[in-house]
Amino acid sequence: MRKTIERTQEDSDAFDELCGLIQGLDNLDFLKEFMAEILTPNEVTEIARRWRLVKLLHTGLPQREIAARLHLSLCKITRGSKELKRPGSAFKKMLERGSQAL
Repeated sequence: MRKTIERTQEDSDAFDELCGLIQGLDNLDFLKEFMAEILTPNEVTEIARRWRLVKLLHTGLPQREIAARLHLSLCKITRGSKELKRPGSAFKKMLERGSQAL
């Protein structure tokens, strides 16, 4: 089992700073380059799969089918499902934002 890393105040401050910097970007190519440099290839894949699972949950695909398709644990998918159902869910807001961009 993976050990949860304790987030310090300095970590929270750095995360907030990074989110603010990303928010101000208007160049998708630069953002993708930055993300590819700050994350390992496995982290990029992990984030992409988590986003795919959220989108598949939103379509109503069963959790077990998502697990088989994306090679993810049911635990990760259940977590995503709970977040998607939560009132004011950021997942849902991002999905709505994505559908507006189409």
